[in-house]
Amino acid sequence: MIDPSTDLLTLLALAAFAAGFVDSIAGGGGLITVPALLLTGFAPVEALATNKLQGVFGSASATIAYASKGHVDLRKQLPSAVLALIGSVVGALVATVLPGEALKIALPLLLVAIALYFALKPNVDDIDRTERLSPFLFGLLVVPAIGFYDGMFGPGAGSFYMLAFVSLAGYGVLKATAHTKLLNFASNLGALGFFAFASVISWKIGLMMGVCQFIGARVGAGLAMKSGAKLIKPLLVIVCVALAIKLLSDPAHPLRALLRI
Repeated sequence: MIDPSTDLLTLLALAAFAAGFVDSIAGGGGLITVPALLLTGFAPVEALATNKLQGVFGSASATIAYASKGHVDLRKQLPSAVLALIGSVVGALVATVLPGEALKIALPLLLVAIALYFALKPNVDDIDRTERLSPFLFGLLVVPAIGFYDGMFGPGAGSFYMLAFVSLAGYGVLKATAHTKLLNFASNLGALGFFAFASVISWKIGLMMGVCQFIGARVGAGLAMKSGAKLIKPLLVIVCVALAIKLLSDPAHPLRALLRI
């Protein structure tokens, strides 16, 4: 494990606050924190593991904020949270043995599709719509599948939860955001357990960033509840597009080779 200087610790603290703020509204906080951790000299697996630790604080903070205002019923959603956690643990285990090339190719395209959905589809607001999937089937099939993805790969999981809640569960945007943070917390916690067992987490750095992430998420969730879909929708679109660009900026990304970029 590395021992960053004071300047780099300050950078990580600011990155964690900004990530907590953005993630509590639209997801994608890892866009900020993972590159920051890599910049300070962390190996990729250590960066991902430490990011899960500090991310737990942010998702917990946002969940508490939304639940305190009645936007999510924690007791009612507990079974879904448990399934998300189990899915993420299984995903983290699978990630150690299976290549993720196909997933890496598909992910930027999926993120752009999600951005287009929220940018162009009319009537995507804070009003609940007709559900296309019963709560039982949604919790049994959709939640653990996205949790599995979050444990196996991670980027964009919040966007997938948002899309599922809006398009399948019929939730308004603010309600979908609140429920997404709860399931993000559960799947982060599951993956964190696996990484802790593997002893690849920088606990001091992760906990320091976690405090900053907690504060940033609290501020972001408060702003989201005040502004609703007017803030969440455009920020979600921006985050999805930014994450797609970030993934494709990697010269080793398999889609670049496929398209001969």
